[in-house]
Amino acid sequence: MTGAPAAMDARDVSDPTVVATDLSKWFGQKVAVSEVSCSFGPGVTGLLGPNGAGKTTLLRVLAGLLSPSAGKATILGRTPKRQHGVYRHVGFVPEDEAVYNHMSARRFVEWSAALSRVDDAGAAAQQVLETVQLTEAADRSLSGFSKGMRQRAKVAAALVHDPTVLILDEPLNGTDPVQRARLIEILVQLGREGKTIIVSSHVLAEVERMATRVVAIVNGRLAAAGSVAALRDAMSDTPRLIRIDTDRPRELARRLLVGNWVEAVRIDPAGVEIRTSDAGALGLDIAVAARETDSVVTAVSAEDDSLESVFRYLVDQR
Repeated sequence: MTGAPAAMDARDVSDPTVVATDLSKWFGQKVAVSEVSCSFGPGVTGLLGPNGAGKTTLLRVLAGLLSPSAGKATILGRTPKRQHGVYRHVGFVPEDEAVYNHMSARRFVEWSAALSRVDDAGAAAQQVLETVQLTEAADRSLSGFSKGMRQRAKVAAALVHDPTVLILDEPLNGTDPVQRARLIEILVQLGREGKTIIVSSHVLAEVERMATRVVAIVNGRLAAAGSVAALRDAMSDTPRLIRIDTDRPRELARRLLVGNWVEAVRIDPAGVEIRTSDAGALGLDIAVAARETDSVVTAVSAEDDSLESVFRYLVDQR
């Protein structure tokens, strides 16, 4: 696999707001991002990649914080490095601790609002502090905040000017389960409202909860783009793992082994796991096999359609 599958062209996004075209970034001899072309539109897109894949560098180039070594990045049709007015429409949450410890959370968010020329910085700050559930601690110094609270303060500062595009680098790091769920809820809602949300995370289950689309990069190159289901379907040369819950696992497994699309079978007291080269053919055969063996099938599910399995496949192909 040398790039995004043809059926899922990473640039094929309706109404794109953020676009990378043949984007590369290198630091001396180190190539961090290499010839990446992809686009992002309204909704939540998860940016996936192992540590060192180039996610942070790509996000910083997209946001205009770094200049590309080659290629081009645009937001709303403009180049951030040259057309600074576009920053009024962009919110950015960096991975590092980009807060001023001597400030209170309220002052930090109000300061961000003022930089973006928000008319009533105080009211705007209060609103987003409520959104991230940080009002009770808003007047405390950021130096005393936990990492999770700092993350919420950073998100509030990025939201205070109501940006059209929100770029977040590992925003859930350090948050507890309640904070995490709240931030995911906020991002999903903003995506529904038509905002463009690009969120990087190494926690695949969390990306799966909030993103309708994923873009994966490995070793600085685009590996794939699309929905989880579309990515998995594109892996037509990879066997699928199907779980069948049944009251007669041995009988059903023996019967299903007749199909030449079955590559391996594992039986346990509650059911059968089958690795198949043709999930469609197996699906059609399950009902027939159940009738023939007088088995009761209570559930059929794909065990490898998660982002974890998709991403593991993409990494292995590199």
